[in-house]
Amino acid sequence: MTVSANAREFRIAEMPGDGIGVEVMDACKAVLAALGERVGGFRLGYELAPGGAIHYRDTGEALPESSFRIAEKADAILFGAMGWPDIRYPDGREIAPQLDLRERLGLYAGVRPIRAIPGIPPILADPRAAAIDMVMLRESTEGLFARRNEGQVIDDREARETLVITRAASERLFDFAFRLAERRRHKPGRGMVTCVDKANVFRAFAFFRKVFDERARNFPGVTANHRYIDAFCLDAVLRPWDYDVVVTENQFGDIISDLGAGLIGGMGMAPSGDVGDDHALFQPSHGTAPDIAGKGLANPTAMFLSAALMLDWLGDRHGVEAATTAGRVLERAVDDAFCADGLSPCEIGGGDGTEAITRAVIARIRTADPDRR
Repeated sequence: MTVSANAREFRIAEMPGDGIGVEVMDACKAVLAALGERVGGFRLGYELAPGGAIHYRDTGEALPESSFRIAEKADAILFGAMGWPDIRYPDGREIAPQLDLRERLGLYAGVRPIRAIPGIPPILADPRAAAIDMVMLRESTEGLFARRNEGQVIDDREARETLVITRAASERLFDFAFRLAERRRHKPGRGMVTCVDKANVFRAFAFFRKVFDERARNFPGVTANHRYIDAFCLDAVLRPWDYDVVVTENQFGDIISDLGAGLIGGMGMAPSGDVGDDHALFQPSHGTAPDIAGKGLANPTAMFLSAALMLDWLGDRHGVEAATTAGRVLERAVDDAFCADGLSPCEIGGGDGTEAITRAVIARIRTADPDRR
């Protein structure tokens, strides 16, 4: 299928960043090109927006204002990875422009799908691990990150940080969570939101839970549950297949989303999106991986699945069914490549690197039936 002249074009801010971020971005663009040819009905136009640790080292700017403007005007942001262990701000913090983008663009919902991919050897021995399919939602603009640039170290004897939870941010996050659960009700055993907090100890989390319960009343078709963060971590290992949508504060979400990635094979299998009311950024959950950068070993799967999330979001936001279809085709191509073709990336002891995985996914796309549900 060819892309028609009147296909909807989306402007994509391309932010490859550092290390393997550049490698998986190149692989992803090749996959997206094949996808556009196969599905048709949409185009992706890229505009490079430099930034990251290497850019900071060379120019003194981690996120140039020109790059921010490109991101702000784009239909979506496709992000590789940014940061480098040895390159830091003078106060010792890592270079992390993605945090600035979340705050400045209001990307309040950190969407972290945790889904067992067919063909990937299960981490958990229980056969029910094949049914892991949950979405962790992390509030991405406040919580313990709210004052991240304002922490105090007093006389080299104590350090203080501030946790902030507001009603406005919590309400929009919970509404996002319940709407997502509504969309997932077609799946067996889904249609449930679990609020993860520490309401038994901290007033801020008791308030977080109170707002959750209030918003839950607006969604009677969705089951609302609660779990303390420590109990949830236990459940995440013992019975993760029982969870659907999990919603929590920023720092807790940062931690449990990595735990979730571990359940499905590692960070190279874990996509993510940072979504707001007007903007969205999509990136793999992994970092820049200096130890394997430039060696062709990077697993681009999380990048591909993040692009699938981007296409689904674009299709839903703009009413372009072709983009939604393309996201579905891409996710299925990844599953088929791992399940039928026996791909095995390096983080699970295999020998398939960036090129092999990309080639296998593209081959699956080229023979895919876009109408298959």
